[in-house]
Amino acid sequence: MVHGVSDDYEDDVLRSLRRITRAIDQHSRHLATTFGLTVPQLVCLRVIGEQGPLSPSRLAREVALSQATITGIVDRLVARQLVERSRISADRRLVTVVIIAAGTALVLQAPSPLQERFVSRLAKLPNDERMVIHDTLQKIVRLMGGDEIEAAPMLTDARDFSIEQ
Repeated sequence: MVHGVSDDYEDDVLRSLRRITRAIDQHSRHLATTFGLTVPQLVCLRVIGEQGPLSPSRLAREVALSQATITGIVDRLVARQLVERSRISADRRLVTVVIIAAGTALVLQAPSPLQERFVSRLAKLPNDERMVIHDTLQKIVRLMGGDEIEAAPMLTDARDFSIEQ
């Protein structure tokens, strides 16, 4: 093997990974500075707006996040007066999360989460190309030692899941 050829591929792969990371980070920062939302908050707000009142556990399943993460997200959305917790059944222990007017207005103003745009573009690719991308990304995850890391299917800056959410 000629010295330099392998390094070029490695550098290009690392550069591509860095571009992906930066695109996610830039989108997350734009949402935070322009709308005061993290990507998970926006995704939850959209799901509640589309599906109507949801229990926190159902919301957690819908967005593939832990119950603890959802509790923090809902707390912040309630504090911002974008959603309300409601007890609509005879059992006062059962809580649902309901989007309110300010939340609906914000969802209409906010850009779609980066993953919506990505998924839409990915879906337009031929199946064989999608399979190659899938397989290649799975290999990259293994090469980086990330196969044991849990991840929700949303493109977001890791800081979006901090305790300060």
